[in-house]
Amino acid sequence: MASIGKILRRTFLIGSAAIVGGVAFGVYYVNRPAKNPLKPGDGEAALNPFILIDQNGVTLFAPRAEMGQGVKTTWAALIAEELDVDLDQITVLHGPAAAAYYNSAMIGESLPNKGYDVSNFQHNLGEALGVIGKVLSLQVTGGSTSMKDGFERMRAAGASARETLKQAAADRLGLDRDQLQTASGQVIAPDGTRIDYTDLVSDVAQLEPIEAPLRDPSEWRYLGRSQPRLDMVEKATGTAEFAVDVRLPGMKFASVRMNPKLGGPMNGYDDSAAKAMPGVEEIVNLETGVAVIATNTWLANQAVEAIDVDWGEAPYPPETDAIFAEIARAFDTDANSTMRDDGDVSTAPEGAIIVEAEYSLPYLAHATMEPMNATALYSDGRLEFWGGNQAPTFMQMKVAEAAGLDTEAVEVHTTYLGGGFGRRAEFDFGVIATKVAMAMPGVPVQTTWTREEDMRHDFYRPGAMARMRGAVKDGKAVLIDGKVASQSCTQQAMQRMTGMPGAGPDKVLVEGFFNQPYAVPNYRMSGHIADLSIPVGFWRSVGNSHNGFFHETFIDEMAHAAGRDPLEFRLELMRTEHAPSAGCLEAVRDMSGWTGKTPDDVGRGVAMTYSFGTPVAQVIEVVDEDGTIRISKAWIACDMGLALDPENVKAQMFGGMMYGLSAACFGEITFADGEVEQFNFPDYDAMRMHTAPQVEVKVLETNRFMGGAGEPGTPPSMPALGNALFDLTGERARSLPLSKQFNLLV
Repeated sequence: MASIGKILRRTFLIGSAAIVGGVAFGVYYVNRPAKNPLKPGDGEAALNPFILIDQNGVTLFAPRAEMGQGVKTTWAALIAEELDVDLDQITVLHGPAAAAYYNSAMIGESLPNKGYDVSNFQHNLGEALGVIGKVLSLQVTGGSTSMKDGFERMRAAGASARETLKQAAADRLGLDRDQLQTASGQVIAPDGTRIDYTDLVSDVAQLEPIEAPLRDPSEWRYLGRSQPRLDMVEKATGTAEFAVDVRLPGMKFASVRMNPKLGGPMNGYDDSAAKAMPGVEEIVNLETGVAVIATNTWLANQAVEAIDVDWGEAPYPPETDAIFAEIARAFDTDANSTMRDDGDVSTAPEGAIIVEAEYSLPYLAHATMEPMNATALYSDGRLEFWGGNQAPTFMQMKVAEAAGLDTEAVEVHTTYLGGGFGRRAEFDFGVIATKVAMAMPGVPVQTTWTREEDMRHDFYRPGAMARMRGAVKDGKAVLIDGKVASQSCTQQAMQRMTGMPGAGPDKVLVEGFFNQPYAVPNYRMSGHIADLSIPVGFWRSVGNSHNGFFHETFIDEMAHAAGRDPLEFRLELMRTEHAPSAGCLEAVRDMSGWTGKTPDDVGRGVAMTYSFGTPVAQVIEVVDEDGTIRISKAWIACDMGLALDPENVKAQMFGGMMYGLSAACFGEITFADGEVEQFNFPDYDAMRMHTAPQVEVKVLETNRFMGGAGEPGTPPSMPALGNALFDLTGERARSLPLSKQFNLLV
């Protein structure tokens, strides 16, 4: 992503500065548009935040962070489709922190429906409520919402810009706008005269934007087809700027240590050894931790470790077993929610086979490849911030608060993210970087966490437990009664973001649990919140990540209790409930050649999870090779409703599955004496190239509405693997990681 220096060379500034010779376009379907962060100079017009056309070409200000999911490319395609420019004619930059870049899709996702059963009215209501995101300054990349958010808005912005450019050309040529055509960044007259968009900037700046209808999909050139990733060359050549790559004149480097007993106080410290180290320039008391500013990062790391700190105790049980005992106690409290309560689960039908199981999943770290880091410059009552983040407006507000500044005095530069997964939706690393920089006013300071500090100070995917009771009769599921207990990510996040505790039914806690498309007549699913102070947060697919395992493992247990093929058992329950979900199961059945029977040294498992508007089915195959179990093959089918870039969707499904398999096989955060026991990747391993399966992905498009792609591949991977191991070994996995129960290839 271009730096601010590169932006300046493009002759315009972001925020309060001028756009010299440029014009910005776009459309909002709201009565009172949010303030445009692109400010025009004299004689220029900045009509909207998304598209800037100046003498150098077309620039898209993308409001969603690029963290490997391909949003940069697909948002550019949305613009190009209506603006009639080639993809390589668009420069994509991340927009500044501004309410105008609010996410219009997130509010609708919180409505209390199952998703797959949403009516047209509910869908339209969700879209209408999206404008609340503007009021909340909800500039957030998350929830697999980027394409849902941008699909209409970006095309409308491109169409408006196209027609306004045509009008400027029509006025110059003395023609009607309808007589003109556009292609490859030019307006074309009937006599063949061509005018570059860049030559129309001064003319179009005087016009009001023209709203225009969107083209029929049959006319699309880019959407629905796979496009070359706009960020690929930068990343392949090492020129892409991640936060850790930021370099500014006179920069200093810092490292940080916080209490390993999370949330505990710092009673005091002795920094004499660190101060004596050459190159150490400042020791910063962060109240709950310490930081060292030095001439380079390695020295800062060594110096901060040399500080002798007296840490206070953690505000939660010190050992893992005691923590999970507290989670189990949540089952004895009133349910926070019962978002599905069909029929009567109090009594099983006469003659039914009862199936009961209890499951437990560990806390998990995000383990982003790029550890937490940010650069800040505090000078003359202003703050500049550089960092990969998923919520620029919230980051702006929180670092402003830490610096004692108005938000208008803070400028946030969002770089590429070296992994997000929800971790960079938090702002702790930004607040720490700000406090560190304030110790050296006028000097840019980059604060980088060590891998160990990052691993041991996360906002973890919470540990979770489930208690399941079901009944099968005549080969069919007739009853499911499930309870899940966990800490609430939503309530904690609300407290951190707003200072107010979350309240009411927590849909995130039970997503992937209550909203699965199975036609079971007696079906109740409840969520119980565990009262613990371990910091937890949104982890790729959030509640679905544990509930997918609970639900789909239990469905598998019910299928075997009924003496049925696990895939056909699911299909029978699903066909009348949600055809697209059933279609995904049928697709992986056909792709894998599923027969329900496997050789002695081969196991196959299936799972299907509906999440973020997208059903995803997976079949995973494992093989026993002289006592070592290897994951050999995987088949994935998803139904996106509309796949704007099919190959990118496939990449997201593959990546989501691999993230889930890593967690299933190896992921576990444990506690001893109040401290996280895992320090680095040797303690928190992931799938490697030699342990990864061969993968085939099929993208379907029968769903009524567009679904998300970034997260839905994760939830079904864990139960599909566990079910495959049961098929191979006859041992049922009711807890993770699987490496503790099976001899997996590492």
